[in-house]
Amino acid sequence: MRNYDLTPLYRSAIGFDRLAQLAEHAAANNGNNGYPPYNIELLGENRYRITMAVAGFSMEELEISSEGDKLVVKGNKQDKGSERKYLYQGIAERGFERTFQLADYVTVTGAYLEHGLLNIDLVREIPEALKPRKIEIGSRPVLENVE
Repeated sequence: MRNYDLTPLYRSAIGFDRLAQLAEHAAANNGNNGYPPYNIELLGENRYRITMAVAGFSMEELEISSEGDKLVVKGNKQDKGSERKYLYQGIAERGFERTFQLADYVTVTGAYLEHGLLNIDLVREIPEALKPRKIEIGSRPVLENVE
């Protein structure tokens, strides 16, 4: 995978260093190599769901943590101690750690495991003070004699 130098973006985008850092992080190879596979769904205007295929993992072997703008999902496969003799093993039984970068005001509302799929629900709750508001246009100045 190519590593892109986003330094010129830092020079020309004043106040957008966080955006440039997010783009740089997304372009970097973080070693996840596609395991386990996942989907990100848009459920509503401000609702999302991450679905991860975690076949073979129990609830006790999965851990979800959220700190700041990072969501970390870990799977620690416990060694059962039984020696199985596989003719073909297509189901991965290795541990993993997958990190998701969360946008501002996105929080995890819940998670559940169903049919080998781990579902993590997220919601974006923008504070009222930051939401766009409509400003009425009047026919005369609001502040007439300001001294």
